[in-house]
Amino acid sequence: MSWLPDDFVHPVLLPLPGGGHHLRPIREADTPLDYPAVMGSRERLWTIFGPAWGWPAATMTYEADQADLLRHEKEIAAHQSFNYALFDAAETALLGCVYIDPPERAGADGEISWWVVDELVGSKVEQALDALVPQWIAADWPFEQPRFLGREISWSDWLTLPEHPDT
Repeated sequence: MSWLPDDFVHPVLLPLPGGGHHLRPIREADTPLDYPAVMGSRERLWTIFGPAWGWPAATMTYEADQADLLRHEKEIAAHQSFNYALFDAAETALLGCVYIDPPERAGADGEISWWVVDELVGSKVEQALDALVPQWIAADWPFEQPRFLGREISWSDWLTLPEHPDT
């Protein structure tokens, strides 16, 4: 059984309030914007995602990031998991990501996490994203028990949960 209904159509664009930013599925072609965003915020991102995902490694190369984005693009097409990139209106800067994944731990039917680049921490854009993501998940995704990692449960507490029975 798939983690999403067979007829589910994933959103392809989500504007943030204010019109200056939006989310869309990430693509391999976004590597020139993604790599500097990730590596420019790598130390903080490692404190968030490192213990659970081992990402982003200090040694991550441009080519490794490109391969990672190609994997994400293929997973999105197959509805295996979703990575939405946060862009400015003209898509000249990638400013963060939202991950929507099948549950790895018991007690949820989808696991959602997100980040913004260091320059946006505490900004109105981050606040808008923090408010929008849970509303978007409730309105447009077929989850009954979404889990917001690093928000409603800490990553360290999440790591102690039992594995999801379908993993």
